[in-house]
Amino acid sequence: MALRKLGDSAYLYPGSPSTLIKVLEEGALLIDPGHGSGRHKDLKREARKLGVEIKAQLATHGHADHVAVATKIDAPLFIHRFEFSVSESPLNRELLTFGSKAPRGFLVFQFPGEVKVHAVFEWDDELFGVKAVRLNGHSPGMTGFLDEENSLIYAGDAFFGEKVITSVGLPYLVDQDLFKASITELKNYAEKGYTLIPSHGRPVEGEDALELLDFNLARVVEAENLILDILSEGPLSLDGLAFRIMKHYGAEVTPQKLALNLVPVRAFIAKLYNEGKVSAVVDNGLKWRAEKS
Repeated sequence: MALRKLGDSAYLYPGSPSTLIKVLEEGALLIDPGHGSGRHKDLKREARKLGVEIKAQLATHGHADHVAVATKIDAPLFIHRFEFSVSESPLNRELLTFGSKAPRGFLVFQFPGEVKVHAVFEWDDELFGVKAVRLNGHSPGMTGFLDEENSLIYAGDAFFGEKVITSVGLPYLVDQDLFKASITELKNYAEKGYTLIPSHGRPVEGEDALELLDFNLARVVEAENLILDILSEGPLSLDGLAFRIMKHYGAEVTPQKLALNLVPVRAFIAKLYNEGKVSAVVDNGLKWRAEKS
């Protein structure tokens, strides 16, 4: 896989997630080192090709696929303070994704190792030539990194490529209002001419960026209404609801993808319940039903 140059000092190493490499006078900065048995070796090799050694790592958030190889790279890792425990604790990562300790090997990118975080930052902090931008909603401390020098923002999982959403069904999120607010923030950057880089998908700019952000936003808004339509037909469990949503969008239903969709479905149900639009019932298990308007 070849590096893609994105500016005078920024390069993108492909993958899912991709890794941004920013060349500084003191060495290379990695953003989202990623996962995979040989990825750390690949990143070290690419840095050497650029004539630098890796000096620091930043993570947009603490999910396993974004930080798994960080411990194999001899450079300190920095992450937002809300993501600290998610990164360092395998159990916390499973709790956020599965709701409890998960069956071994069940979750996508599940791995048992601990990840050492060397320091935490706050949104708006300046670190290694980039600015930490609040883009939460996908996870509690989801952070984008604004690189003014190269006119880009590495947005992590604040939005997704169209193929990713189509293959799963719903964007993975823990709070849809925060997720939508982050999309709005990214649209502001797109309108100013910045290149937007999702962790899972290709870099986009201009009209392409705005169209992809609108696709992410539309899927969230559609899902809110779709859930109410489905529940108006009768009570369903969360599993049943997630299954119906995936079938509606034509996504392949696998145990792993269904488990992933349960996370945003819980977030949607929580909001709808708080708004009085759905209620909980016991009907051979816990189910949810739409309230008559």
